[in-house]
Amino acid sequence: MSHNLQFYIDGQWVDPIKANAFDVIDPSDEQPFAQISIAGQADVDKAVAAAKRAFRTFGRTTPQERLALLERVIAAYKRRQDDLAEAISREMGAPRSFSRDTQVWIGLAHLEKMAEVLKTYSFEERKGTALITKEPIGVVGMITPWNWPLNQITCKVAPALAAGCTMVLKPSEIAPLDAIIFAEIMDEAGAPAGVFNLVNGDGATAGQALASHPDVDMMSFTGSTRAGILVAKAAADTVKRVHQELGGKSANILFPDVDFEDAVTKGVAGCFLNSGQSCNAPTRMFVPRDRQEEVIAHARKAAESYGVGPARQDPKLGPVISQVQFDKIQDLIESGVREGATLVAGGAGRPDGLNSGYFVRPTVFADVTPDMRIAREEIFGPVLSILPYDTVEEALERADDTVYGLASYIQSRDLEKARHAARQMRTGNVHINYPAWDAGVAFGGYKQSGNGREYAEFGLEDFLEIKGILGYDAA
Repeated sequence: MSHNLQFYIDGQWVDPIKANAFDVIDPSDEQPFAQISIAGQADVDKAVAAAKRAFRTFGRTTPQERLALLERVIAAYKRRQDDLAEAISREMGAPRSFSRDTQVWIGLAHLEKMAEVLKTYSFEERKGTALITKEPIGVVGMITPWNWPLNQITCKVAPALAAGCTMVLKPSEIAPLDAIIFAEIMDEAGAPAGVFNLVNGDGATAGQALASHPDVDMMSFTGSTRAGILVAKAAADTVKRVHQELGGKSANILFPDVDFEDAVTKGVAGCFLNSGQSCNAPTRMFVPRDRQEEVIAHARKAAESYGVGPARQDPKLGPVISQVQFDKIQDLIESGVREGATLVAGGAGRPDGLNSGYFVRPTVFADVTPDMRIAREEIFGPVLSILPYDTVEEALERADDTVYGLASYIQSRDLEKARHAARQMRTGNVHINYPAWDAGVAFGGYKQSGNGREYAEFGLEDFLEIKGILGYDAA
């Protein structure tokens, strides 16, 4: 039986209090292929009440009990990988192999890493005659985005479970089907009633209701900086903790000593990953001015190797998520041309032969200056800006000249110089020479890229309160 038109509340699949269906669009062909229900205030109230009741007992479980639950979730997740991959491929246009091998895999990696952390994590310590305990914060509202849906669901749900929190998840309404399957996974794993609850809905109604709810103790939000500000304002009246992972405009600084063909090719790949829809994508490539022509040649060659097509054809790049996103990207590409950047590859419009679907031409601009919109705004599409510099010091300074601070990238054959540069960057992550992704490294941003951290023990600690019990031992 399909649960697409239902919510998962208090351990049961339930119908919405008031029917309100919403079409889910396949971005590869712009056609609806499923429907979900949109929650209202009463549905959110029902889910929060269930989570509040469940916290009375789940908040007192032992780490061993929570580890056993996490391990059952991991086992159920593994059994549903094909279903998850198919859902993500349809709802967000991810090529099928990328959907399974990256989008689904990364969720499993977070679950397994949290289980590993929980096996050794200490929730209490002695300080003289006092006891310091780390306790679950309570009921957590979670709002997750459409671009890496399982990544964001699992790196919130896993630490919340490990901490002993209960939760209400509202995934993106434009890519919701993977979250419905995840709720089925939680049910199969035997999550106690009310520990995990799912409501679908939009930000203005369900998201606002969660963020402002007096019985929600914490909001964990991933999305745009604009929406994150709205969540924080809605949460302010109840002084709840707000954890945010927001936008980015990451710099990629190529030092003069690099192998430019290798560094540029990998830089283009990083920018275009997931059709450019990643908050930490290296979208601003800083290169020595006297090497820019060489960089342009490598970037053009790399961009032109990216075939674009419907997800079912398993292309290198699928579509972007929606008409809104497509229109935003087109506007920014056109602004780059108007403001005088040199178009190296791609440009406005769909790729040849694709007359429907939200397909974007893989685009590279050179001679980009810091004042241009394409250098300052988060595009969230396969669009790379090349910015020439005269000195490394200038590049480092300009790289940080942004309201964002999520990630940055440094390429150099001199590891000491790269390490020195990394320490100067005001970003939550710095990647030296394109290292492998690591589920154990803290993820989050400086400045308007958010607050708090996700992944491994860093994520776990954001769901914990610290209590000091003085006089616990005799003096």
